[in-house]
Amino acid sequence: MISSIIFYSLLSGITVFLGGLFSLFFEKNFKKGFLKDEIVHFFIAFGTGIMLSAISFVLVPQGLEKTSVLLAITLFLFGGIIFYLIDGYIQSKAGNIAQIMAMLLDFIPESIALGALFAYDYKIGIILALFIGLQNFPEAFNSYLELRKSRFSIKKTLLILFLLSFVGVIFSLLGYYLLSSNQNITSALMLFASGGILYLIFQDIAPSLRYKNNRLIAIGVNIGFIVGIFSKTFSI
Repeated sequence: MISSIIFYSLLSGITVFLGGLFSLFFEKNFKKGFLKDEIVHFFIAFGTGIMLSAISFVLVPQGLEKTSVLLAITLFLFGGIIFYLIDGYIQSKAGNIAQIMAMLLDFIPESIALGALFAYDYKIGIILALFIGLQNFPEAFNSYLELRKSRFSIKKTLLILFLLSFVGVIFSLLGYYLLSSNQNITSALMLFASGGILYLIFQDIAPSLRYKNNRLIAIGVNIGFIVGIFSKTFSI
């Protein structure tokens, strides 16, 4: 069991580094201009679709299994409020690492839930790991670009993303050891994370999708969600 948690959490986390590498390739091979900006915005939209599918297919359904409707609503709203407060702090203090901090804001609670899920629903744990990995890739892609704009060197930027790839392993193991015996707390955590992630989507991510009146970019959300549907379907 421990080896599976390490393997899948590492698999979901390594996409942070891979997203950075792809962004490096993108940076070197695409000149600044209309096409480059469109691709960046499309990746943001795609990541949004993946995040929505994670909420829709794993976090909320699994969270509701062991939680009453009233408590679920309270936890979901509480997650949104807490993420609102943390997001405000990040925006005012984090400066040039705001994107990375926002990525960790959903990566950490999802990883904790991942470790706990493996103890009693192996298949759902794998699905969540897949969603986390798909979600991290576009977020890391944008984090790399943000750090480079803030004058971080390529080497330093990739080192930061490489180290962050292992955050999921640490928190997944923490979730397994602390929460695997209590499904109620795990369900509460997933509902809390869902509320927070939904807040981040519509506060920080969705407003940035619109680009020079190009409505086509938003289709990336649909494509990301479709990937989530396939991921869920093939895992059943």
